Amino acid sequence: MSDPSPSPTPSRWRRPLFLWTSAAIAVAVMVAAREVMLPFILAIVIAYVLTPLVASLERRKMSRAAAVVSVYALVLGSLGAFSWAIAPRIGHEFRNLRQELPRMSQQVKDRWIPALTDRLGTLGLAPAQAPPPPEPAEPVPTSAFVARPQPDGSIAIDVGTGVSVVAAHGGWDVEPSRAKKSDPPFDLNRIMSEAVGRSFAYAQQNSLEVARALRDFVTGVGRAVFVFFITLMLAAYTMLTRERILAFFRSLVRADRRGSFDALMTRVDNGLSGVVRGQLVICGINGVLSAVGFAIVGLKYWPVMALVSALFSLVPIFGSIASAVPAIAVGLTQGVGTAVFVLAWILGIHQLEANVLNPKIMGDAAKIHPVLVIFSLLAGEHFFRVPGALLAVPTMSIAQSLFLHLNDATQGGEIETKRSEDQEG
Repeated sequence: MSDPSPSPTPSRWRRPLFLWTSAAIAVAVMVAAREVMLPFILAIVIAYVLTPLVASLERRKMSRAAAVVSVYALVLGSLGAFSWAIAPRIGHEFRNLRQELPRMSQQVKDRWIPALTDRLGTLGLAPAQAPPPPEPAEPVPTSAFVARPQPDGSIAIDVGTGVSVVAAHGGWDVEPSRAKKSDPPFDLNRIMSEAVGRSFAYAQQNSLEVARALRDFVTGVGRAVFVFFITLMLAAYTMLTRERILAFFRSLVRADRRGSFDALMTRVDNGLSGVVRGQLVICGINGVLSAVGFAIVGLKYWPVMALVSALFSLVPIFGSIASAVPAIAVGLTQGVGTAVFVLAWILGIHQLEANVLNPKIMGDAAKIHPVLVIFSLLAGEHFFRVPGALLAVPTMSIAQSLFLHLNDATQGGEIETKRSEDQEG
């Protein structure tokens, strides 16, 4: 009697089971430690953006460590010089804008909203509002005796001779009429002394709250500095060991599938290079063109408005719309013509971006359907707020590249299987 055929060894399931279990554990750890993941994510973004510059210096016979240091010095020095040159102007414009915001809001309340309401009422889209009734005037005395209720429940009777008869506690008190106190004259020294006195009194009475606020401020500044330097350090390590990192992930794939893995990495890089690097270039161009147009028309606070346009352009679609609102609002305070020019200039920049810059800089590999872009932005902002909105489109680009690669791989596998069956037949 022959031995039964051996059962199929489970060794071929051990590797996938190990990899999927490890991936699940890694995802669970990252979700649990999501509060400290921001420096690592920023480091990966910085390393990805700066790696082409490092590779370019390496091709000029420079060591990788020296190339990383040189790129850091170039980028940080350029940002520092730009901040030193334009930060005073930006700060001055911000202060002026902050001082003028109350006047602008009052103008919106007193002019724009009533005009819009009247216009809608004329078109029959909103009912016309009746003017508010006038406030009742203070009664003028018409007799020699005037009775006035007092806050304590008594009644004061003014007999018109500079004295008052107050009815209280079952009797009558005769006292001089209370004259209205006049405001004290303006005295800068008195005002400053009172302000300093109130500040010290508040600090004395609320010393615990002041100490807690100071501690939170110092902690916040210290944490921001720590995150900044730890992010630069992580990005440097990533650029120095990029081949080892890629080789580790490549080693997780079976030898006969590593060609497919290389194709996937190429597809992901093509998509991200457009979404990340291309978007940064477009943001810079957007800021420069906005500054030129706003300066031509003489828009108030045009450096601030151009900076807002550049920063908001990091978020596709919604950022472009949001950046146009403050510029047009400031333009309306200078006249309808200025606002129309600003709107036309912004629309022209967006048309140039959509029809010329995106195809040339981002390329076809980075194209994501607008519906997917909006979905990723809404989902990223909902779950992770501002960082989620900034990283939503790159994440969607990776997901789209992975889906397209798997789609091509499965179709290719089916085709190869059919060809082998035909050859065997």
